[in-house]
Amino acid sequence: MFSKLKNTLDNELVKFISYINSRYHLRDISMLLFNNMKHFILTRGKRIRPILFIIGYKGFSAKNPKNLYRSALAIELLHAFLLVHDDIVDNSDTRRGKASMHKLMERKIKKPKKTGFSGKNLAMITGDIMYAIAIEAFLSINEDPLRKEEALRKFIETACYTGCGEFIELLYSIEDISKIRNDQIYKIYDYKTAYYTFIAPLTTGAILAGASKKQINLLFKFGTSLGRAFQIKDDILAIFAQEKKTGKSGLSDLQEGKKTLLIWHAYTHSGKQQKDNLKKILNKNKVTRKDLDTARRIITDTGSLEYAKAQIKILLKSSTSILKNLKMKPAYKKALLDYVIRILRI
Repeated sequence: MFSKLKNTLDNELVKFISYINSRYHLRDISMLLFNNMKHFILTRGKRIRPILFIIGYKGFSAKNPKNLYRSALAIELLHAFLLVHDDIVDNSDTRRGKASMHKLMERKIKKPKKTGFSGKNLAMITGDIMYAIAIEAFLSINEDPLRKEEALRKFIETACYTGCGEFIELLYSIEDISKIRNDQIYKIYDYKTAYYTFIAPLTTGAILAGASKKQINLLFKFGTSLGRAFQIKDDILAIFAQEKKTGKSGLSDLQEGKKTLLIWHAYTHSGKQQKDNLKKILNKNKVTRKDLDTARRIITDTGSLEYAKAQIKILLKSSTSILKNLKMKPAYKKALLDYVIRILRI
């Protein structure tokens, strides 16, 4: 099911880019803007968020309204908008193994010192345009106006909460690790990851389909558990997986001073020397491979890696338990269950 939905969404995305160009004449306004935006949006991706939107809708409705798939693309475009800004915040030059938006823009600027602006400025504006066209996509569905309005509020709420998650994560990155609590870390996970990756796609689709408030609340709880587990796994991969698998440097989380559950548990369960080493690494201006190896040893020796894996299993159990109580069509419920088990496999 996921593969079939992805192909349909990929085809719809190509059509939508063409529609947006004809609607706003972006190519005429700036070839640099249109081409880089098109390149970034069409870069090969899993399209998980719009797929979950479709499952959220079709799991509760037998209808196939006009522009359902185009509306689902709003979540993908929101994702693209957030990635552009996230890469600027993180000073990341790559995205999915290719140049980030601001690096694409920088290649076209001659004599950047004399321009007074950089590729980051152009990328930020491009991201804002992506958010605007995301709303355009969302509104395209032919559905009940009241449900449409409610779902749109959820979509806007998602953009707000994701930004809040990014905001507090940055603040916590400069906070001393000894002052961080695990509930603060879960707050970041909920707002920055769970909300726009799992909660919003499923609940907005279900709201449009006319699902009951009880079912929406269950989807919210399901998405929260899934989002937390997904982020913990991502934190593990960021430290322990090879860069070819993750598409980003193994040093990035340490370099940014991110306070993940993995790091928090390692610090709170380590001795004085290990604590000092972790603090030193998190506060360094430039983290090295040697620092990464040290962090890996501390995480392993304190049992933090096994702790994180155990948390994933607990959250997986919670997710599947909630899923069983959903009054969703069996085929879509099974597709969700298979997906959950697949993405949380360590």
